Amino acid sequence: MQVFWKQGYEGASLQDLTVAMGINRPSLYAAFGDKRELFRKALDRYEAQSCYMTEAAAQPTARGFALTLLRGVAGYTTDEAHPPGCLVVQGALAGGARNECIRQELIGRRDAVERLVCQRLERAREEGDLPADSDPADLARYLITVVRGLAVQAAGGAGREELLRVVDLAMLAWPAGAP
Repeated sequence: MQVFWKQGYEGASLQDLTVAMGINRPSLYAAFGDKRELFRKALDRYEAQSCYMTEAAAQPTARGFALTLLRGVAGYTTDEAHPPGCLVVQGALAGGARNECIRQELIGRRDAVERLVCQRLERAREEGDLPADSDPADLARYLITVVRGLAVQAAGGAGREELLRVVDLAMLAWPAGAP
């Protein structure tokens, strides 16, 4: 996972992967089938350990959800225990045609997160936690755009405190009248 996170899908060679895992190529193929399947498993693991979405979903208000989500991203993408940024954002932003399926995999995973955010915000509007005229899909797109921007900034070297200031600014755009 770390190799893919640092180097992206195309940048990660089989040699890099086998060295990082302490196995040989036949063992990699026996365990995972191929590099694409190994990448999918790495994405699954990445998503499983990115607990900020779970913490955000547990918040009782939409504003709390948004704030916890953005702060969680700022913290996770700058955590020194792993590479900066986001594997799902950076994994295959640029890539050749032969790896289109990887690009599509990442697009699908990013879209799934946006749908989850939208569902949470739809529930908030139904419960009166967001103004009736707010658009959950637009708010979800806004939050996800900020999330991705935070991840790109972190990958570029921005620190946690810088990103938290961006979070504070982003929250200024939260719908008026929302708790």
